[in-house]
Amino acid sequence: MTAEQTKGAAPAGGREQGAPSEDIPPQRCGHVAIVGRPSVGKSTLVNVLVGERISITSRKPQTTRHRIVGVLTEPGIQFVLVDTPGFQTRHSSPLNARLNRAVREALSDVDVVVWMVDATRLTEADRRVHALIPAGKPAIVALNKVDLVADKGALLPRIAEIASLRDFAAIVPVSAEHGTQLDALKREIAARLPEGPAVYGADDLTDRDERFLAAEYVREQIFRRLGDEVPYATTVGIESFEHVDETRRIGVVVWVDRPNQRAILIGEGGATMKAIASQARQAMLKLFGGRVHLEVWVRVKKGWADDDATLARLGY
Repeated sequence: MTAEQTKGAAPAGGREQGAPSEDIPPQRCGHVAIVGRPSVGKSTLVNVLVGERISITSRKPQTTRHRIVGVLTEPGIQFVLVDTPGFQTRHSSPLNARLNRAVREALSDVDVVVWMVDATRLTEADRRVHALIPAGKPAIVALNKVDLVADKGALLPRIAEIASLRDFAAIVPVSAEHGTQLDALKREIAARLPEGPAVYGADDLTDRDERFLAAEYVREQIFRRLGDEVPYATTVGIESFEHVDETRRIGVVVWVDRPNQRAILIGEGGATMKAIASQARQAMLKLFGGRVHLEVWVRVKKGWADDDATLARLGY
């Protein structure tokens, strides 16, 4: 219960003044880690629950590289949703080590864990993520992409297989993309959040600022538009960000590992980068409001993903 709800309330039924009312549920607020292997739909789930695209998405695995908080505030409850990078088990590098560390840290700091699993298969990579969930931490399974399973009876063996791994608080079949069963998932999470006041404002959507989101929107378009190699050799930084007279003037630098990757990103006559910048700008306009003037440069920094000092400077 909030202070506003108790202000001026008269004692009843022998309760001391200021004691919680039995008729009004207490305020709840807690941190919820959304974890899983790459490409199971973690960022899609966070975006749908929050109602805005604060986490970038693409069909490529490992699109998310940062720990991002999405905030969902409803009457009497605030969900602080922690979107994490997909836990990487196939490739070892300084960058992937930092991404995996972000997953481990998120798991240790939250009140509830939502482990996302693809309803069509349970893999060894899924099991490795499951092994990271601390014993005793409330864990809920979001069995995602049930829309891709034509015979819903086929879900029962998958649910039984998952249930055998530990005593989960709940297993909820969902489709993040189509919004299926998300109210049921929220109810299961809410029941396990601690009592306490909201930590973010009612209108807050994320802990990240506009600079971060601008860079992510550019990186999203790179992942969506280019082949399998270049996006993973790319990172994005903000060179300048000014907000003057309702116009955001944003300068972005895209760093690549090799000169040939720079040529691919720019494209013939600059066409590829123009398309990337145009779509990223449209996403910024939708979220930020007002006018956006966006300039993008592509520069080469060999070995950026293997250099700890560079990774730290870029926010990893």
